[in-house]
Amino acid sequence: MIKRRISPQVTDGLRRQPAVALTGPRQCGKTTLARELVDDRPSTYLDLELAEDRDRLAEPGPFFADHADELVIIDEVQRMPNLFEELRGVIDRGRREGRDTGRFLLLGSASIALLTQSETLAGRIAYVDLAPFDVTEVVPAPDPGPSPIDRPRPARELDRLWVRGGFPRSFLAESEADSVRWRDDLVRSCIDRYLPQLGPRLPAATLNRLWTMLANSQGGLLNTSRLAGSLGIDGRTVNRYVDALVDLLLVRRLTPRGANVNKRLTRSTKVYVRDSGIVHSLLHIEDKEALLGHPIAGPSWEGMVIENLIAVAGDRAIPGFYRTAAGAEIDLVLDWSPGQAWAIEVKRSLNPIPARGFYSAIEDVEPSRSFVVYPGTERFRIAPNIEAISLPDLCDELIAQAR
Repeated sequence: MIKRRISPQVTDGLRRQPAVALTGPRQCGKTTLARELVDDRPSTYLDLELAEDRDRLAEPGPFFADHADELVIIDEVQRMPNLFEELRGVIDRGRREGRDTGRFLLLGSASIALLTQSETLAGRIAYVDLAPFDVTEVVPAPDPGPSPIDRPRPARELDRLWVRGGFPRSFLAESEADSVRWRDDLVRSCIDRYLPQLGPRLPAATLNRLWTMLANSQGGLLNTSRLAGSLGIDGRTVNRYVDALVDLLLVRRLTPRGANVNKRLTRSTKVYVRDSGIVHSLLHIEDKEALLGHPIAGPSWEGMVIENLIAVAGDRAIPGFYRTAAGAEIDLVLDWSPGQAWAIEVKRSLNPIPARGFYSAIEDVEPSRSFVVYPGTERFRIAPNIEAISLPDLCDELIAQAR
């Protein structure tokens, strides 16, 4: 069992609030985490993907009354939007009777739908996001010793996370072939089953082409008109399906970040397929050797780094990117508070020298700290205000900053 970094947040949420919403993409480990957290207390689990469990909630009032002394875990809760009104009544009655916290753990894989539906529980619910495995969970910390410089983290697990992605069954598969097959099955399930629930029906081949085109555009500006023209469909349909992939927490739109300067800024969002293993599956890349010889290697590494950093920073930092028409660019800007931003460049090179545009962008944004993330293990200064750093070490910095 790999310990999940956000476990204490779920436990704390249940201590503070009657309900906790745990959101994350399908198969990222929500159910496993939920069941691990309730090993020491009475609980009832319902999966609303199953007709028999939906039938058990046909009369939710009596059901919840029968399980008033248990933690009720409801998986895929967004499948029953009318349930939230009932939950509010149960929670309010429980508060009057002295049962004020830890009543419901709500699991959902469609973030926008769940957030919209759960608005009726305002003041009664805490939110926790669970991503697939991140580097802090799967790359071991170095053994204690006299000098941190002599204790680099092992590169093997980091490469495994990059190639296979962070979905538990993909990362932990016994072989590369098993990992590839699992990811292929997940993509097929999303195309055949989950995406059609959230958008207009399109042929599976068209959906697969759209998702593959997004993988090929990893880290690029989202151009729905170009995608629509290539697919032979209208731009609004493309936008709906990109929205659906975002809602399923499989694709990220990274928004441009402004600065108080008189410059022409990029206004389009950047697009990332959030899991690097899914990128490789869509592009039929099966192992590290094939990946290193593919043009997507750099953008894939960038996406994996950015996704890990955003996950570890959590909701205390607002992520974005900075780009001007003149070529000034920062891959990731984390805004902690007004006047306190971290600028992060990503390089898939052991010689992590940033481009001239990064220096120009730093002059515009004036971040409090600036980093270049690279696949090496040493940490050193590139310039007085720019530091080269490994992904695990920068994640440690983010965790310390977020406390």
